Amino acid sequence: MNKIKNIGVLTSGGDAPGMNAAIRAVVRAGIYYDLKVTGILRGYEGLIHGDFIEMDRKSVANIIQRGGTILKTARSDAFRTRAGREQAYEQLKSHEVDALIVIGGDGTFTGANLFTSEFDFPVVGLPGTIDNDLQGTDFTIGYDTAINTVVNAVDKIRDTAESHDRLFIVEVMGRDSGLIALRSGIGVGAEAILIPEANMGVDGLITRLESGRKDKSSKIVVVAEGDEVGGAFNVGEVLKQRFPNYDIRISVLGHIQRGGKPSCMDRVLASRFGVAAVEGVLHGQTGVMVGQVNREIVFTPFDHAIKHIDVQEVSPAWLKLVEILSL
Repeated sequence: MNKIKNIGVLTSGGDAPGMNAAIRAVVRAGIYYDLKVTGILRGYEGLIHGDFIEMDRKSVANIIQRGGTILKTARSDAFRTRAGREQAYEQLKSHEVDALIVIGGDGTFTGANLFTSEFDFPVVGLPGTIDNDLQGTDFTIGYDTAINTVVNAVDKIRDTAESHDRLFIVEVMGRDSGLIALRSGIGVGAEAILIPEANMGVDGLITRLESGRKDKSSKIVVVAEGDEVGGAFNVGEVLKQRFPNYDIRISVLGHIQRGGKPSCMDRVLASRFGVAAVEGVLHGQTGVMVGQVNREIVFTPFDHAIKHIDVQEVSPAWLKLVEILSL
């Protein structure tokens, strides 16, 4: 063990179900190891401006089931600058915070990687993003809840689609990653799934629909917002021209995918990650993200965890599964 006495914790970037469970785990693990835990409000922006609060057992009571984040979150242009990060460092020192735990996605970890390398300050990250697009963990906090939210919504859409013989194009989140669309699309029995990683394109989508069953009373196409076709509305315009006999409707699920009570899987995952992060800090881990691979806790350097310019690959086996099940 080292001389760390006070651990700071913040949430940054887009919120994800399970972030509160992660905060709770960090605080309780800190108390277990006789540490002071300092909450930082509104992510890196709050870090720069010194929006710090002391956290105890009571401050994290009855939050494990809540969506969002009690510490709030915000994006910070100032933290992108060296001057902003230096101001953040001075705030940590003035508040006698010895290490930092950050909960977020690739943008959060990009900033954390710069910060820890510039100021030699201990930082450990927890993967909190609904996109599941980080290397070094099988699942991120919030992903399971998000795909279940999509499945529940599309199941309801399917009811009305069958009642009216309609084709619904459902757009889900995923600017750079189609993993929400992929898993939820399989889960709802979609006729086609458009994701950035597969590049099916308009021609491929038309072929898929033409080769499908003609007697089906409803059809569902799931589109990741970052697909090359350009989202649900562009897909809809193309299909209306190609299939004028289809009654085509568009549904953009939007931010409902971020909200809601976290699933049991996300609560347990976040709890496990939170405790592992505190223990990792105490054992000298820094510049790393906590993850779970094959059910085991692992630590991955930030620069390996973030996706950089590469889109995470999707196994051809998954794409073949989609093709088989869409018949």
